[in-house]
Amino acid sequence: MTGVAQADQLDTALREEVHAAARRARAAATALAVVPRGDKDRALHAMADALLDRADEVLAANERDLAAGRDAGLTKALLDRLALSTERVATVADGLRVVAGLPDPVGEVVRGGVLANGLELRQVRVPLGVVGIVYEARPNVTVDAAGLAVKAGNAVLLRGSSSARHSNRALVEVLRAALSAAGLPADAVQLLPSEDRASVRHLITARGLVDVVLPRGGAGLIDAVVREATVPTIETGVGNCHVYVDADADLDAALRIVLNAKTRRPSVCNAAETVLVHAAVAAGFVPRLVGALHDAGVTVHGDGAFVELGGDDVVAATGADWETEYLSLDIAAAVVDSLDAAVAHIAEHGSGHTEAIVTGSLAAAREFTARVDAAAVMVNASTAFTDGGEFGMGAELGISTQKLHARGPMGLPELTSTKWIVWGDGHTRS
Repeated sequence: MTGVAQADQLDTALREEVHAAARRARAAATALAVVPRGDKDRALHAMADALLDRADEVLAANERDLAAGRDAGLTKALLDRLALSTERVATVADGLRVVAGLPDPVGEVVRGGVLANGLELRQVRVPLGVVGIVYEARPNVTVDAAGLAVKAGNAVLLRGSSSARHSNRALVEVLRAALSAAGLPADAVQLLPSEDRASVRHLITARGLVDVVLPRGGAGLIDAVVREATVPTIETGVGNCHVYVDADADLDAALRIVLNAKTRRPSVCNAAETVLVHAAVAAGFVPRLVGALHDAGVTVHGDGAFVELGGDDVVAATGADWETEYLSLDIAAAVVDSLDAAVAHIAEHGSGHTEAIVTGSLAAAREFTARVDAAAVMVNASTAFTDGGEFGMGAELGISTQKLHARGPMGLPELTSTKWIVWGDGHTRS
């Protein structure tokens, strides 16, 4: 057998493996769609309990991934995304319990009424069905996705990165065992092979087997999935987030907000990557801000005004800096002449994720929130709050930056579609 023929044979086998998993997921989703809320909630609590009971084996698997990642030269940001700890495992377990306590969206009546001819109409929420997720590092996504999918009556096909394969395998094993023990189909949560990138292609082109795919990761991954998928996709976004410090800002609050938005956890998509400062307050504020960022280990990539006001602690920015999602202790910085200029800068360079204004002016806040086009707009608050857990969703499947179906943190309602139920009494149409 030639090398090409052998490669084709392996690819065909992988395609069948992915499609077989999708068919099992379809059967599980069909069963889950009619499971009562109480049964789903008990399963979620069982999954949370199992994670805590088996945390040692999960952490041991994660350490294998971290060791391999360090050997492979993964960046500090990627290692942070990959890392689990006792606290992080407890946090994702708590997220499952929060999801269990949330209202079940399945069966919710979105709208309805009685027509003049007596037909009764109801538009109700129903599960999406089989949901595929392609994601990088971040094994916590494995748990969040599984919990949200089960609660919303869906089955999920998880295609994590090879860098997290041991962690994801351990987590999925725990979750599947808990589902089975709770009397729900284990195949509602399945892990796809991550060693061969072709598994992504087979997942995102499994039209008719998979209902929707969500890419969650860097710009390259998201772009590739959106371009190549034949399955409908929900685009979760790159986070080139801005904080604009207005002329009427409380500068002490602005300093706290910028530092929190940048340094709390720089490797996540809601971290601030650019700060814009109104010229009216720049002379007094920029040196304070640069000094505080420098003390926090942040490299400031500034425009000419920032270089002039910040001195040696500012690196001259290039055009690429305004487009960069650093995911590190770096931030781009510019002085702008007006709110109009800040909005224009964000429109040109932002990614539609999260934008923030710090201001004491109600008029400025209203104008900013009305004009800025993003999934989330913050007023006098850190961009770090754009998060499903912080929004009361318990967890999130991702943060959608597109405008169709879902936008912003995706929780339970975003994992449903709707159908119309029409009741008649022998009605016929003339």
